[in-house]
Amino acid sequence: MRDRLVGRRTLLRAAAASAATATTATTAACGRGGRALEVAVVWSGGELARFREVVRGYPEPVRVISAGDNIDALLRARDRAGARPDVAILPRPGLVAGYARDGWLEPLDAALGERYAPAWTDLITVDGVLYGAWVKAAHKSLFWYLPSVLTEPPGSWPDLLAMVESRAAGGGPAPLAIGAADGWVLTDWLENLLAGFDDEQLYRNLAAGEPLWDAWQVRTALAALARMWSVPGAFPGGGRRALLTQNEESVIQVVASRSACTVFEGDFVAGVARQFQDEAPRTFRFPAFAGRQPLVVGGDAAVVLRDSAGGRDLVRWLAGSDAFRPWIASGGYLSPNRLVPLGLYPAGQPRELAAEIREPVDRLRFDLSDQLPGSFTGFDGQGVWKILQDFFAAVTTPSADLRRAVDDTVEQLNTTAKKATA
Repeated sequence: MRDRLVGRRTLLRAAAASAATATTATTAACGRGGRALEVAVVWSGGELARFREVVRGYPEPVRVISAGDNIDALLRARDRAGARPDVAILPRPGLVAGYARDGWLEPLDAALGERYAPAWTDLITVDGVLYGAWVKAAHKSLFWYLPSVLTEPPGSWPDLLAMVESRAAGGGPAPLAIGAADGWVLTDWLENLLAGFDDEQLYRNLAAGEPLWDAWQVRTALAALARMWSVPGAFPGGGRRALLTQNEESVIQVVASRSACTVFEGDFVAGVARQFQDEAPRTFRFPAFAGRQPLVVGGDAAVVLRDSAGGRDLVRWLAGSDAFRPWIASGGYLSPNRLVPLGLYPAGQPRELAAEIREPVDRLRFDLSDQLPGSFTGFDGQGVWKILQDFFAAVTTPSADLRRAVDDTVEQLNTTAKKATA
């Protein structure tokens, strides 16, 4: 996944694309005709360091370029300059499809697709041709808490709402931490609620950009979020402070400062929590909302840019069974690749989560915002991320009109979907 531990901020814009190469790191002396293979990634911080450790194991030199959230802008700028990287690791299946249809990508051996469940392979197959290989995944249906702070974790959505209301009125730590400055955190909340409905087709249609956001399921989910988020005292410092809080800080509010009881986000939260060893956090699953236990996942897929002499070999190596062993040992890594032995993961939750996401379970839903087309997909201050941040701001305002906030958000979502797919 993108480096959500540091807020997934955009580290590079198109205007600064040429500066990206200045921040790269080469893992060995140049080879292959004097040039290292180049890989563009969205990761930064700890995730970037772990990936650089991974590619040190490749037999040829590899230069890693950190592009930040807007990797599309970097790749387009590099393409115009005639300096495409060999490989890109993309966080959105929509980008894979778009680049493939634009003729940017080299097809991959179809046998690579057999390493993943069909639900994963289908996302990076375009017109019957495989164009990507999944190299990292995230399990995004978890809440994190300290047992000394939250002794009885809620088991249902009504229980979670009751906990928020009682804790908010109790004068202790706020019930919830939320990194609302990162719009993807808010979309992850909505996606888990939508995944709770037994309507896979609606989820697929929304992901394709169809303007169906006035469906009753979406309105019901937004209304549920509005009710919970609008509880006075729900977040440390209130709604305005939450809109300035990035994901990493929200985790710290739970595991270190203890100003909040629980925080929702994916398995990658462990990378932040690991820095604070006073008490190991535990997790409970995102509660079933509409009868189904949600399982929302995200992932990063490696693609080969056209005319790359060595990119195909590198991607094949990254999709092998051992390449990511260093990252697995460091923690904060999951893969849907069924060649990766489950025994490499630490016993307990990491191994269980790795096993869950690689199986073709019916309830698995891929991150919806990462599938949306064009400008509708999320970036800092844009697309669905911005729409959900506006919704959060509206419902956390004192004396907010929650029904109007839902109506306005539905209208904005539908309008943006129509523009993106026109």
